[in-house]
Amino acid sequence: MDGITFGRTSLLCTLLLWAFQVCNGSVSVNVSPKVEVIKGETAKLPCTYTVSTSSNTIVEWFIEEQGTRTRVAFRSQGGEGKSDDGTPLTGRVTIGEDFTLTISSVQPSDELSFFCQVTAGPAGVGEGVTMLKVFFAPEKPVLTKPSSQAITVGEPTSSEIGTCSAKNGYPQARIIWFKDGHPLPEVKDRKEATYMIPSVVKEASGLYTIKSTLYMRPTKADKDSVFSCVVEYSMPEGQIKQKKSDTMSINLNYPSEKATFTLVNTDPVKEGDTVTMKCETDGNPQPEFDFTKDGEVINGEGGLLTLKSVKRTDSGEYKCTATDFDNLDADLSGIITLNVAYIDPVSVTPAQPQVVMLGDSVEWQCKTKASTKHTVQWKKGSDVLSQDGTLSIQDVSYDNAGEYMCVGAVPSVPGLTAEASVNLTVKGKPMIETPAIAEVAKEGDTVTLKCSVYGSPAPQFTWKPSGKQSLSVEGIKLVSTLTLPATAEVMKDGVTCEASNEHGTDSKTFMVSLKRAIDNSADRADKQQGGSSGVVIAVVVCVLLLLLLVALIYFLNKKSKLPCGKKDKKEVATGEVNNDIVVEMKTDKANEEAGLLNKRPSTEQ
Repeated sequence: MDGITFGRTSLLCTLLLWAFQVCNGSVSVNVSPKVEVIKGETAKLPCTYTVSTSSNTIVEWFIEEQGTRTRVAFRSQGGEGKSDDGTPLTGRVTIGEDFTLTISSVQPSDELSFFCQVTAGPAGVGEGVTMLKVFFAPEKPVLTKPSSQAITVGEPTSSEIGTCSAKNGYPQARIIWFKDGHPLPEVKDRKEATYMIPSVVKEASGLYTIKSTLYMRPTKADKDSVFSCVVEYSMPEGQIKQKKSDTMSINLNYPSEKATFTLVNTDPVKEGDTVTMKCETDGNPQPEFDFTKDGEVINGEGGLLTLKSVKRTDSGEYKCTATDFDNLDADLSGIITLNVAYIDPVSVTPAQPQVVMLGDSVEWQCKTKASTKHTVQWKKGSDVLSQDGTLSIQDVSYDNAGEYMCVGAVPSVPGLTAEASVNLTVKGKPMIETPAIAEVAKEGDTVTLKCSVYGSPAPQFTWKPSGKQSLSVEGIKLVSTLTLPATAEVMKDGVTCEASNEHGTDSKTFMVSLKRAIDNSADRADKQQGGSSGVVIAVVVCVLLLLLLVALIYFLNKKSKLPCGKKDKKEVATGEVNNDIVVEMKTDKANEEAGLLNKRPSTEQ
């Protein structure tokens, strides 16, 4: 046998021996097929095993990158766990006594296949693989418009509507476009009218930033459309979640087809109002506008025509005309017929202030004109006195003095009024209002009296007796106030107020009395009456008791139960007490005593 043959034979025997040993021993490794973790958190990869024969065992954890395995940690049975240097997990990985691999601050780059390899000497080698899955929710998606803000309807190619971007997610998420709340089909073919162009950027952190740009050929119906987007992403345990962007509208240019010319004022227009008329078309942008009144050109600003403090002469026909060069065939015009309501100033006859004597009569006439049906009222304060333009007052009193207002109004136009006022003065002798009784707590207190007087010219006041005086005006009344002490003379005779002017004199006496004076007298009378009644009742009760006692004695004597012998009489006369009842009576008539005590006169002397 040559050397080559011998060598081959030896190698074969060695392999057969090793295979025999392996077949007679086994290693079973148990791991989790998949472990899911959020970026930045801690992942735990368990590894347990069983061996058929007792032997020294070593557990090693490997990662596999691009088909190459790299050990990251190991631990022998009963030994200390160690991590390898120079690996992507160095400083972040440990292996526990139960051979669980713990990875802290997990990063997207840690999403790898992890192999737990168990070497058990003669029992052989076994391994299990765990796939580590990393997740991280992206930020809320953001919509941005293209630099060219306006999109024109009718363009032959699709226009960029906007871009939706969602930053920093893992794994790569998905963007869905919505129009008016409805999802748009995901189309990437640029030959279609509506399509999306997606893009992905992997950041240095390992997270993904995704974008999607929407292209469309919008129509005029899209002028009010609202666009938004949703980022759809995965999370542990098979969860699919979404985050929604804010909404976005587009600036769409489209030709005008019709115009509207409207009066902005909602209430009827009256003289003095500011009037605004608005002209606009259904196109975008708005074209140029021209305004005319009764065929004459007037100036507006944009689509607004503003007339300040209008007059009745501003009534007439106003026309707006727009020109859209993208649709020259369209009739873009509108007409407004403006009516300005008015009312003339009211005229009052006589217009001068009127002065009449008390008891006379007075009359005014009030007239005006207006653009439509109107009313004329005479008022004093809030009271309506006449509605036909004539105000007549007979037998004038002082209450009739004051200011009267003639008010003209157009009921169909709120706020359209005109008014004028006249003043009435009533002359005559003074008239003092009936005074009330004044009261004081006690004699000598200070009392205040008010003398209210009608009269014109203003009267002069005289108080008797006099005191501290002051004057004030209350409406058409003149009030004189007097303060003085309530002396005995004042309380007896009162205080007289006299008012006089060139037409006559009037006077009234003010009485002053004590507060509750009558009530106090009544109280004293009640008390005296109560005391007298008490005495009467007491006397009646005593008389009744005495009568009852006498009747009782009489009754007992009649029944011979009361002894009335001589000895007894002496005892009674001397006041000595030998029985339970003692009656002491003094009288000159023995038969009266006998009659009271025993109806039969005594035979003893």
